Amino acid sequence: MVRRVVAALLVPVPWSPPGVDLRAWRTALAEDVVDLLARLAQAEAAIATTPADRELADEIAWPGMRVYEIPTPTYLPVLTAAAADGFDQAAVIAADAPDLPGMILGKLLRPLENKAVAVASGGPGNGLLGLATSLPAPAWLEDHELDTASAALLRKTAPQPGDVSSTPEWRRLRGPAELASLDPALEGWDNTRALLGG
Repeated sequence: MVRRVVAALLVPVPWSPPGVDLRAWRTALAEDVVDLLARLAQAEAAIATTPADRELADEIAWPGMRVYEIPTPTYLPVLTAAAADGFDQAAVIAADAPDLPGMILGKLLRPLENKAVAVASGGPGNGLLGLATSLPAPAWLEDHELDTASAALLRKTAPQPGDVSSTPEWRRLRGPAELASLDPALEGWDNTRALLGG
């Protein structure tokens, strides 16, 4: 059986809605992502954090959840740590997409049956929502922050462009424009919803 891990990467969050404390906002976003991952049936959940955010990671982690402390908020150190833990596949997800549907994660992992790397965009100008690969990660995969990575950027170092599969995007909450797209009818994102007044 394939052992998979999906890690929520605590990425920098540069803004919060008017009247909402930035730390409280960042915590709510990350907590909603972690709550989703913890309920996945076919993958273990983890949190990836730099030392500066270790306190936040410990605060939102579920009991027994792995916390990978990494030197930079980029995906390669997470993949390396997951490989060292004996996982066969890993995905790294930005912890600022609180209403992320589980179906999007499934579609990110599915191409790994015949593709080296799969990526999901975080919406226009918002880098990647996430990246998935079989482990160990391919030697050609260069390290980037999710904020600045893209499928096109990763294909530049791939042996063939088709080695990087693009899967359906899901927007990250990187600013006020994305806030307006939150759908109250979607289940989940309880912590973010509560901060926004229900």
